[in-house]
Amino acid sequence: MRAPRLAMTTLCVLAAGALFTACGGDSGTGESTASLAPARETRPAPPKSNFPSVEGRTLRQVLEAADGPAEAIVAPAAVVFYPGENRYPFGILDRDEGEIPDAEVALYYAKVPAPRPGAKAKAGDGGAIARPQAKALDRPAVGPFPAMIESLAAAPAFRSETSSDREVASVVYSTQLRFPSAGEWQIAAILEEDGELRGAVLPSAVVGEFERVPRPGQKAPIIHTPTTQDVGGDLSKITTRIPPDTQNKVDYAEALGKEPIVLLFATPEFCQSRVCGPVVDVAEQAKQEYEDKAAFIHMEIYNGNDPENGVRPQVRTFHLPSEPYLFTIDRRGVVRAAIEGAFGLELMHRAVDRALAR
Repeated sequence: MRAPRLAMTTLCVLAAGALFTACGGDSGTGESTASLAPARETRPAPPKSNFPSVEGRTLRQVLEAADGPAEAIVAPAAVVFYPGENRYPFGILDRDEGEIPDAEVALYYAKVPAPRPGAKAKAGDGGAIARPQAKALDRPAVGPFPAMIESLAAAPAFRSETSSDREVASVVYSTQLRFPSAGEWQIAAILEEDGELRGAVLPSAVVGEFERVPRPGQKAPIIHTPTTQDVGGDLSKITTRIPPDTQNKVDYAEALGKEPIVLLFATPEFCQSRVCGPVVDVAEQAKQEYEDKAAFIHMEIYNGNDPENGVRPQVRTFHLPSEPYLFTIDRRGVVRAAIEGAFGLELMHRAVDRALAR
């Protein structure tokens, strides 16, 4: 089951060379000055006791235990999942698609049954096989998994014009989901609205669908990334951020296997989401904080920075189905962190520190 299209969401998914929208710590430098503090602080997840217990309930029964259906839209911000523990980022929007930055929310999931071999379409289904996602609502629920709220705000000195737009996201919600196996899993949310608990059914997560995306512990692919020198100083050819970021001084291929690398795939202008500008700002701040301890590289998504030209070969080499996507790579060329979707400074610091520790 794929997510329905929304005009503004927190996820950009790459498909057939085009972009479509789907609905969906510790500092490594020791700096903690007020000038580098984000405007909105990260909030820890609320306690599990704030949400319905599964207590042998099905996913449908968990939703029925709420006070009614949610008015808000819970929009997933990742599509790459593996068996085991996964970070699950998402946004919450009101019906006018404005950001809700301070909700209390928890996720639940249940296994989607595999279609029976030779299953026939039912009358009235328009030729489609009966939806197994609906059957997942009557499977045992797992949860709750309360979500923390991660700030996406960089310090004022690092905020771009793109990120000053009032519609740009200021937070991302995230929790850790442990999927027991590959396959499809139906996701649901319980969130507080106006003092009541409300339920929402999210698009399902397909675990193991994108196995070619580099993972921590694997050797990083070899690519060349354009530098300031390559474009004769015309930074508009290699970054859509305004003003241009400074994460384009090093060719990835020249640094790979020699020094730690922080590689960010994102297009602030064209990803049509609320988060690409902020994550590039976060990386720009981290680059100054870490100084020369790692090579920071921002890689745009489209050939010639034009969506009509399809995605760049570097995106294809990393087999990315979505953006933004962050990789940190140690000096031996091994991936140490891979983060899909939005992230703030705290998660960025942890990811960079993993690369520096090797």
